Amino acid sequence: MSVQKAVVLGGYGLIGSACMRALADAGLDVVGVGRSTRSAMAASPAADWVIRDIPTITVDEWRDLLTGVDVVVNAAGALQDGARDDLEAIHVTTVSRLVEAAAGMPVRVVQISAAGVSDTASTDFFRTKARGDGILSAGLDDWVILRPTLVLSEEAYGGTALLRAVAGLPLVLPVVFPDAKVQTVHVGDVASAVVAAARGQVAAGTIADLTEHDAHSFPDLVEAVRRWQGWAPPVWRPAIPGLVLSILDRGADLLGHLGWRSPLRTTALRALADGVRGDPAAWEKAGGTPCRSLTDTLARLPATRQERLFARAYFALPLAIGTLALFWCVSGLVTQLAPSRALSVLADRGVPIWVAGLTAIGGVVADITLGLAILWRRWTRPAALGMLALSGAYLIGSLAVAPDLWTDPLGPMVKVFPGMALAALVWLLVEDR
Repeated sequence: MSVQKAVVLGGYGLIGSACMRALADAGLDVVGVGRSTRSAMAASPAADWVIRDIPTITVDEWRDLLTGVDVVVNAAGALQDGARDDLEAIHVTTVSRLVEAAAGMPVRVVQISAAGVSDTASTDFFRTKARGDGILSAGLDDWVILRPTLVLSEEAYGGTALLRAVAGLPLVLPVVFPDAKVQTVHVGDVASAVVAAARGQVAAGTIADLTEHDAHSFPDLVEAVRRWQGWAPPVWRPAIPGLVLSILDRGADLLGHLGWRSPLRTTALRALADGVRGDPAAWEKAGGTPCRSLTDTLARLPATRQERLFARAYFALPLAIGTLALFWCVSGLVTQLAPSRALSVLADRGVPIWVAGLTAIGGVVADITLGLAILWRRWTRPAALGMLALSGAYLIGSLAVAPDLWTDPLGPMVKVFPGMALAALVWLLVEDR
């Protein structure tokens, strides 16, 4: 009997990577598709990969890619439009081209959708997902649509990363969306369902939510995660006003245009406010294994020291990036507003005035450029390296031209080192996906 071949779209994402592992463990020949070589190699270096921006794959290219393939798992998705994401392209155009290419071919498509999708949903995420589901169900005969609720995994990404970070706040546990009801599902249950669908153990045309039976209020869910992490009970549970959440999501939306996929964006908060609910009946009726409860899920995810360190460090990265952006921009602006002081530092030490002028102007441009660049997701790591390099140049230059600054009581040169450490921290922590 020949080995089945599976193609997983979004193969290095939270769900996609779990599906790739489960399918490979089940004996299938698995190929992942995604746009980042670095993320693909980090997720599954031994797997075969097709490195492409999925929405740009044409119908003819899909036909070539699907030759000899038995099952396609579409785990590609995005939460909200932004600099790197187009919901219509990812959730609708991709499915439309895939369906057109797969028509008449002996291939099953397993679509990872989301519980709660509908054409009248409150967010573009759910509406575009629903349109993609509709295109698939109308265009092919052999398909299965799986709709998980809030997916919990060993890996922390997006909303689940924020959940862990909020739960890990020292002393404080903010109360948000007290009326929202949330159901969860273990990522292993989603992957097992995909394997069952790939093996033909689930009937074609099945649409099923993947979820536990019980629903939890969002504050109860956060508190359960806090207990799982092993932190002491909070001493303060402040209620977060809606106005504060509105300011946060508008700011996160703005950062989305700079490439940041913040889980505080409007879509994520709206989805939580509406609740994340599903009905496990259709899946169990189709012969699927019931999904684990929240208690069982957390019991299978060990809360290690790394987990607690991640939770406490989660908010440190944006704080470090914001601090560096402010520091470098203000540094450049101060020099621009008082150029004579910068010139005098060099001219008084024998540097020709034209060299001092060029150095001051170059410093202003470099400082402000790096301060703004670090805010753009694509340039964050290069900007952090630029800050390290320029800081090093400042230190070396000061030793050659103005060594007396090192003995200044205010320590202007010594204070460069904390900024360099912060830039190094950002360079080390920011990952490309």
